[in-house]
Parts: sequence; C-alpha cells; structure tokens
Amino acid sequence: MAVFVIDASATLPWCFADEATAATNAVLTRLRTGDEAIVPAHWPVEVANALLIAVRRRRISPADARQFLLDLEFLPIRVEATTKNLVRAGVFPVAEQYGLTVYDAAYLELALREGIPLMTLDKDLRKAAGASGVPLVVPQP
Repeated sequence: MAVFVIDASATLPWCFADEATAATNAVLTRLRTGDEAIVPAHWPVEVANALLIAVRRRRISPADARQFLLDLEFLPIRVEATTKNLVRAGVFPVAEQYGLTVYDAAYLELALREGIPLMTLDKDLRKAAGASGVPLVVPQP
C-alpha cells in the first residue's frame, strides 16, 4: 500500500469529466484498490467550496455535488488535524520559502513532514515540490 498527499486540484477532476486526465483517473483507481491519501485539514472545505462554485455556475447540480462529497467519504483519504503551532512553525515558513499560498503550502508541508509523495495538478505547487525534494505521484497506467 502506498501513501501520498493529494490536493484539491487532483481530486476535483473525479467530479468533472472534462478535467479528468489519465493521471487523475489512475490515482482514483489506486485509492479504490488499496492505496491511501492524506490531506490537510482544510481539504474538505476547499473541495466543497469548488463544488459550490460549480453549482452556482450551473456546471453541476446540487444533488451531484452532495453525492460527490458523499463518495469521497468512502475513499481511504485521511484528513489530518491542523494546529496553530503547525501553521506557525511548519506551514507558514514553507509558504514563505516557496512562494505558495498558505493553503497550498499545507499540502507541501504535510508531504515533507511525512516523507511521502504529492499528487497535484497545480503548477506552482509542483514546482515547489521539485525544489523541496518532494517526489510527485506518477500514477501507474
């Protein structure tokens, strides 16, 4: 079983067929067949907010958004707690060092702290992962 950090940019394509790629589909398959993901505490809110925006733009129905959120609950995605100390001593310095938002830095800091790869489609976060030595998830076909 492999463990990795996954961000919202790599999660949301599972809901939107026009955003899905071979890589995002492969990661979903990995989660359904034994791998596990870890996410920072803000991940569920970030994903839900993106779904709400999609509903407001009439890209998906409210029922589809709620179903997607429910489906996520059945995947082996562990949401890690965040403390004020972790933000101050871990996440904030990573954001400063790599020029990331605090939200994106939380994913990178978690991958750094756990010593595990990161799955993201975000260009800046991918660049920061490379600069920090965090390997990116390369899904198996």
